[in-house]
Amino acid sequence: MSDLAILSGAGALPVMLAEAEPQAVRVVFNGVDHAMSAPLTEHRFEKLGSLFEDLKARGVTRVVLAGAMARPALDPAQLDPFMMQLAPRLMAAMQGGDDAILRLIIAVFEEQGFTVIGAHEVLPQITAEEGVIAGPPPSDAQLADASRATDILLALSPLDVGQGAVVAGGLCLGIETLQGTDALLRFVGETPAHLRRGKGGVLVKAPKRGQDLRVDMPAIGPNTVQNAAAAGLEGIVVSAGKVLVLNRAATLAALEETGLFLMARVL
Repeated sequence: MSDLAILSGAGALPVMLAEAEPQAVRVVFNGVDHAMSAPLTEHRFEKLGSLFEDLKARGVTRVVLAGAMARPALDPAQLDPFMMQLAPRLMAAMQGGDDAILRLIIAVFEEQGFTVIGAHEVLPQITAEEGVIAGPPPSDAQLADASRATDILLALSPLDVGQGAVVAGGLCLGIETLQGTDALLRFVGETPAHLRRGKGGVLVKAPKRGQDLRVDMPAIGPNTVQNAAAAGLEGIVVSAGKVLVLNRAATLAALEETGLFLMARVL
């Protein structure tokens, strides 16, 4: 058994980690969607004390959090003594954005003696390398749209809003919020033609300024490419080394099919 535990939410990333580390402990949570296969150990958010005891008994010293997890609806009647003590800190964090909750989660695991690592530390090849990864080189106009979208994300990052923005012809068509990138792209696709300066546009994905990349690193995948194409965009620009490319083969195939470009820049 490995000293690593994968705390799994929904999506492809936890599965990729499990394939890379087949001996890792696979933790899923009651009420949280996941695609992990057995062997699994299931826990409740209300009983983190039991989770920590279980991980320590299994010899786990490192944990990686991966996959989408919605804010849990906690049942007060289920709270164990550890969670009762943690409740005031948790309630305070939940008044802030997702970053506040994630920072608390990292702190709590570290206080229990675990080392929290990022998915990119297990799979270093999963991040986007600098340069044009697929498709035609972007034009000067497309690069200008990408720069404006980057400026928007950097300006909003202290507000913990999102990790994506779409700009076309210098106009901001949408900003990622709690609903995620796919919802952003659907919204952009529904923008009336008379509000857009012609066709095209660029999606930029980048972490928030000061974001802890061990958790919630921005990611793109084949669905992102397909949805960007459906929204009428011409390309995707991501932060080099700070955005995950999930299902790379399928993502590259989607880029070839749609004709979109994918470029990673130092943002």
